[in-house]
Amino acid sequence: MERLKKHIEPNTTIRKIETIALILLLIGSALAYIRGTGSLNGDPGELSYVGETVMERDFDAEDYDEDSTSCDVIFVNEEGQLIKTYTYEDYEKLEDEDITAYVYETRDGIKLFFDHKDPNNDVIKGIYRQTMATALMPLFNLANALIILAVSVGVMLFFGSFFTTYEKCWFLSIMVLATVFAVLFPEESANGVNGIWIMLLYLLDTFLNILCELLISKQSRYNFLVSVLVEITEIVISLVLMYRFATMAVTLLFWLPIDILSFINWTKHKDDQEDELTIVRRLKGYQEVLVILAIIVWTVVVGYFISGLDIRTDFLGGNEELETLMIYLDACASAVGIANGLFIFFRLREQWIAWYICAALEAVMNILAGQYVLLVLKLGYFTNTTYGYIKWSRYIRSHGEDNKTLF
Repeated sequence: MERLKKHIEPNTTIRKIETIALILLLIGSALAYIRGTGSLNGDPGELSYVGETVMERDFDAEDYDEDSTSCDVIFVNEEGQLIKTYTYEDYEKLEDEDITAYVYETRDGIKLFFDHKDPNNDVIKGIYRQTMATALMPLFNLANALIILAVSVGVMLFFGSFFTTYEKCWFLSIMVLATVFAVLFPEESANGVNGIWIMLLYLLDTFLNILCELLISKQSRYNFLVSVLVEITEIVISLVLMYRFATMAVTLLFWLPIDILSFINWTKHKDDQEDELTIVRRLKGYQEVLVILAIIVWTVVVGYFISGLDIRTDFLGGNEELETLMIYLDACASAVGIANGLFIFFRLREQWIAWYICAALEAVMNILAGQYVLLVLKLGYFTNTTYGYIKWSRYIRSHGEDNKTLF
């Protein structure tokens, strides 16, 4: 009885801590949402006129074509910014490089910028909401990050017996770090989508990816159920940001089907002694060489094809050289991803090496695109890949090679 008591008490203590943390995170997220929404929809009150100021046009934020229904032109200076929306026809005729803005101030000292004097109430409310949305972005990012972190704690709480203490610490450490980065490095709006929503997608992607990675390292077939959610999230991100079309196509046409097939295949190869484990294997040397050659050919062919398409995004500031580099890196990452998917399907240890390469390529793309919060996800990849490679290697050494069919 004493031995059982010693075993139960630490688990009970940990569960209490996790429960308290979950409640606090939910309360913190709710308070942040309430405060942010209240400020965003607040009444600016009576304005006082301050004077005029000259604002310069931010050409780097513009990349519109004839398919654009509306074009936002941003004028900025050290005091703030003014956004004017034009039709594409009017945007084409626009030649001004600066604008004279009229500055008003609320009772709380918030400066609002207009392109004309004496704005009416509807214009004031619109500009006030626009200004507050930019100012409140860190608060909304914090609220989103806390709710995702709460979900992370909830997973560790309700499935606590399935994860070791190390795995819980690793998982929650990555999510806490993602929360910090979400507040420190807010995302700008892109292609008409507010940066708050983009950051929420990044955080969701980070949560789902590291949970999926952790389940793979544990040789659990349930990783494929989480992986389906990962693929859906990453397709949405690619559509919102209008980039990484090679990866999006591979995700849609390859990853979603292979996740379903892999779940079926892994279910057929359960460990005889531990039902939650799946039997894993390793590649032979000549097979590795063939895989590398296939990746090189895919990168060149797909990269060349996509770089020839007339697809542009304002997410990369209209930098065509950067877009082309991203296309080839993305093509290579998609090729490694396909190899990785096949390795996972066949339960091969080499999938962890593919994870290393893919994580490195995606980290470079995240840095080039300024997606710093996603670097936290890559840190999670690198650390868990090492953990998973060691666990799979130990399993293979202790159980020997699997003589059963790959299917």
